[in-house]
Amino acid sequence: MPYVLPPEVRAVVFDFYGTLVRMVEPLPPDHRAIFDRRGLAAQGARWGDQWAVGPGEGEEHAVHSAAENDYHRWELDRLRRRALDCGVPEHELDGLVEEIDRAMKALRLELFEDARPVLEELRAQGLLVGVCSNWFWNLEDCVEDVGLGGSVDVVVGSARAGARKPHPLIYRTLLERCRLPPEHVLFVGDMWAPDVLGPLSAGMRSVHLCRPDPAVLGSEPPLPDGAARIRGLGELLRLVTSGAAAGPGDCG
Repeated sequence: MPYVLPPEVRAVVFDFYGTLVRMVEPLPPDHRAIFDRRGLAAQGARWGDQWAVGPGEGEEHAVHSAAENDYHRWELDRLRRRALDCGVPEHELDGLVEEIDRAMKALRLELFEDARPVLEELRAQGLLVGVCSNWFWNLEDCVEDVGLGGSVDVVVGSARAGARKPHPLIYRTLLERCRLPPEHVLFVGDMWAPDVLGPLSAGMRSVHLCRPDPAVLGSEPPLPDGAARIRGLGELLRLVTSGAAAGPGDCG
């Protein structure tokens, strides 16, 4: 039986990276080049995945999210602790972690082709449109920079909310900002736990986006009740306007 969008849905909220935008070249510099330039090649080899240094999925950090300076200090402290664990001398720490922090945030983002027209059409239909993402403090600026500022009503990022999806706090913050009960909100994203299971547990409906050219590889488990699956945002418009969505087997 096809998924039917409940008529009470009044807002559609999107994940950001992998759903609305992807990373394009030039890519951020590899951390090993930063270590090598400072004569710390051995420590750089111990660092591991340069992206696995931020808060973990579902992590709560509200105490560090009271203000931008507090959050940035916490980000640098995490990098500093990891650098120490890798054997970086203390006199090298400050310069190294500040450069790594800048490099990690030097992202060039590009909209998926279907993002802007879909968001604009949803707003034209009278729906509230939001973005909710695990992101740095500057999510609002990034939404503006990619050209979506005029197409989005509500922006909620994990850095300011104090927790990363799928922690309940970020969804509570989202619903408060939308000023809607959860059953009136549809959440759309490409990641299974943050964008499907988390919103469902908060009482929202969800749509799992499985692009044929994904920015992030993810799993495609069987869909639970209250969720649909689409291959592109254009299918979301058909779901909203006609009440039909792709079935579980339609995402390759």
